[in-house]
Amino acid sequence: MPPLVSVIISGGAGTRLWPLSREMAPKAFMRLPDGETLLGKTVIRALSLPGVAELLTVTNRELYFHTKDLYAELGDRRPRVASYVLEPFGRNTAPAIALAAMAVEARHGGEAVMLILPADHLIADQDAFTAAVARAAALAGERMLVTFGITPTRPETGFGYLECGDALDHSGAAPAAFRARRFVEKPDAATARSHVAAGNFVWNSGMFCFTASAILGAMERHAGSLLGAVQRCADALRSGDASMMEIDPDLFASVPDISIDYAVMEPAAEAGEVAVVRGTFDWTDVGSWQAVAELAPPDAHGNRGQGERISIATANTFVHADHRVVATVGVENLAIVDTPDALLVAHRDALQRVREVVAELKARGNDAYREPRTVTRPWGAYTVLHDGPGFKLKRIEIKPGAALSLQLHHKRSEHWVVVAGTATVTRGDEVFAVASQGSTYIPVETKHRLENAGGSPLVIIEVQCGDYLGEDDIVRFEDRYGRKR
Repeated sequence: MPPLVSVIISGGAGTRLWPLSREMAPKAFMRLPDGETLLGKTVIRALSLPGVAELLTVTNRELYFHTKDLYAELGDRRPRVASYVLEPFGRNTAPAIALAAMAVEARHGGEAVMLILPADHLIADQDAFTAAVARAAALAGERMLVTFGITPTRPETGFGYLECGDALDHSGAAPAAFRARRFVEKPDAATARSHVAAGNFVWNSGMFCFTASAILGAMERHAGSLLGAVQRCADALRSGDASMMEIDPDLFASVPDISIDYAVMEPAAEAGEVAVVRGTFDWTDVGSWQAVAELAPPDAHGNRGQGERISIATANTFVHADHRVVATVGVENLAIVDTPDALLVAHRDALQRVREVVAELKARGNDAYREPRTVTRPWGAYTVLHDGPGFKLKRIEIKPGAALSLQLHHKRSEHWVVVAGTATVTRGDEVFAVASQGSTYIPVETKHRLENAGGSPLVIIEVQCGDYLGEDDIVRFEDRYGRKR
């Protein structure tokens, strides 16, 4: 029996879920109404399948430690055998899957079955999902490229579709499988209605199953230049750590930015190489605030949300209250998402256009598209409490046994006040301890490091002063997490 490797594709920016989803805090890490994350739920679902030999996660290099911390939170449900492909920046799903296939082939052989799972899906019916994966794995063993189709429940314009052709098994085995006739772009409303009425169209779930050798062979036939560029990236990794494969940015820049659908699956479907397993499980692609809203129970007026909310003369409105009370009076059909540094107010019919806000922020050079006020780091996290001309105030929490890099800043000084725990401070040639309620000062152009040698979190308040306070004003000399800047 060939091994099954679950491959999670994680790190998409989730621009339609701004402001809770940011480039460096993407939607896979969002806390849902039940307190769990999309990524955590995907991992549990992937590892609940029989015969899983490994969990391989493809994600951004900057999200590596955040991902590991989230997996550790799962306790007994965390992956026992885990590896990572770390991209320096996004290049869409085709390069990610190609890199994963090369890694799986090298470790498990070309006949190993890969199950590709985006990190932002919700599936509650584990039994039906397991049955669909078993069906797909059997077809993958016959050298088919398998995708999972979801029976439409409405004429959705936000999803792509698959047209199913001839049945691949007439024995009545469940779930049903078909040869894929074609992939269809996201349709307009009239076309979506016709697809649903036809009965042989399914939603394209973005989940796939194939052997490592089959997908690499299909890439060689249909996307040879892509495969060659990715192969050069993989060749540069062969002497590295097999459990943490970090991609060279210069090599990766030459890789085409293209989805697996465009690069491989569409031409492979035309060549008769693609099968569709029609899943009978429930499926939610959490790609917009409408999808998030549907996860929360409604009140008598159709209002949903998270956090402390007050609704007066309000109907069919979703409110995410992140850190304070949000009150609505005399409104309807809105989505309101409140975070410490950004507020979204949108009509529910226009939620697909939230991504345009992110594009505008990028065009203006506003970092609100990239990071939230609280930023996760390998050593812990920091929260920007306030900033103004020439100063910035932060709360910094450092995990037990963790340390910031040995660094200096050219343009700012820092004053640290210890709130909880005891800090081990390096300042120039000095190394000394600062206990709770104590403080110290780091002048401009001074090498320094902050470390927590204790067994409980270290919390400090940092006051930065200077003409420039950007996070890129940093020179690292030593870093236990492998960061270069």
